[in-house]
Amino acid sequence: MELATFGSGCFWCTEAFFQKLEGVTNVEPGYAGGHIKNPAYREVCNGTTGHAEVVQVTYDPTKVSYGKLLEVFWKTHDPTTLNRQGNDVGTQYRSVVFFHNENQRDEALAYKKQLDNSKIWANPIVTEITPIDMYFVAEDYHKNYFNDNRSQPYCQFVIAPKLKKFDEIFGK
Repeated sequence: MELATFGSGCFWCTEAFFQKLEGVTNVEPGYAGGHIKNPAYREVCNGTTGHAEVVQVTYDPTKVSYGKLLEVFWKTHDPTTLNRQGNDVGTQYRSVVFFHNENQRDEALAYKKQLDNSKIWANPIVTEITPIDMYFVAEDYHKNYFNDNRSQPYCQFVIAPKLKKFDEIFGK
């Protein structure tokens, strides 16, 4: 098994996408990229810790490639908006790939360059690609959030439409 770590806005959305992929065995919401140890959600949300909301994905590379994970990452958020995804605003919602080894770094940089050169978006990609340093698991109530809280308004109006689009792009 290998690890991949991505920040692409609210980790509830990101978790729901990666949970749908065959070969992914675990998706864990957490925090990375900050300057304090063991941050709490409220601290991260106030924007003073430097952490991004992320998911750490455990996957079987014989069933799903890191390249496929990157494809899902790039296609399920707007990598051109700095510190923002939709109505979620703040550094904790930044677009970031935290790489675990040089191969992941190289693949992420190449993918980003390819996308920038393709001019798919009118604005340049602002996604950070940086080594993983410290990662902290989010509080238990964030885990499996969409699946456990489908009737919540945020799940119905934000996550569910994104998952419908995900299914249209990637299939069920």
